[in-house]
Amino acid sequence: MSTPADYLALAHAEKDGSVLRRLAQCPYPFVWQALAANPHTPPAALMGLVKVRDSIWNDNRLLRLPAEHPGSDRSVLRAVLDAVAAKLDEGERPYSTVFALADRLELEADDVKRLGTLRGASARLRRLLAQRLDSRV
Repeated sequence: MSTPADYLALAHAEKDGSVLRRLAQCPYPFVWQALAANPHTPPAALMGLVKVRDSIWNDNRLLRLPAEHPGSDRSVLRAVLDAVAAKLDEGERPYSTVFALADRLELEADDVKRLGTLRGASARLRRLLAQRLDSRV
C-alpha cells in the first residue's frame, strides 16, 4: 500500500477478515469508517475500531457504524454502549448511536435505557429512546 486512497479502496472492497483486521491498524479515520461499514469486517476488527479516537464528529460516526453493523456481536455492542455512555457523561451527544443500540436485540433494553439518564441526554432523547425500546419485537 502506498497511498491513503489504496487503504480506502481495500477497506471498501476486501472480504478477507485477516486483511481487514490489519487495515484497522492504519492511521486514517476515513479508512476506519469504511471498515466499520464493510459487512465483511469481523467482530475483532470492529472491537478495535470502537476504541480509536480522532475528533468528535468522526468518533461519533465511528461508534454508530459498529452499532449498526450486521456482524457486531454482543461484546462489540457492549463496548459501543460503554463508549457512548462515556461520551454522554462528558456532555457529548452521540444520539444516532443511542438509537442504533436501541434497535439491537442483543442488548438488554434496561442497559440501553440507562443512556437516557446521563448528562448529555436531553428530554427529547429520553422520550424517543423510550418509544424505540417500547417498539422492540
